[in-house]
Amino acid sequence: MPELMFYHRPTCPYCGKVRAYMESENITVPERDISANPDYVQELINTGGKKQVPCLVIDGQALYESDDIIQWFKDNKHKLNEN
Repeated sequence: MPELMFYHRPTCPYCGKVRAYMESENITVPERDISANPDYVQELINTGGKKQVPCLVIDGQALYESDDIIQWFKDNKHKLNEN
């Protein structure tokens, strides 16, 4: 399974869109709320070069844009079920 981290803000509608998709598909990945911890903001900037959310970090590579993140989940669902 790829190493994943989902950076979000609770008030971001695009983050909510991704989280709703994840919930509907029973996809669980570690999450970091950047509004709750300034260290998470710095992690996000260090990884992807900006503090834009939603951001799914996949094996150290940042993927932005809610539609792109949802498409990645659709294309890689089989990888999420690996042990």
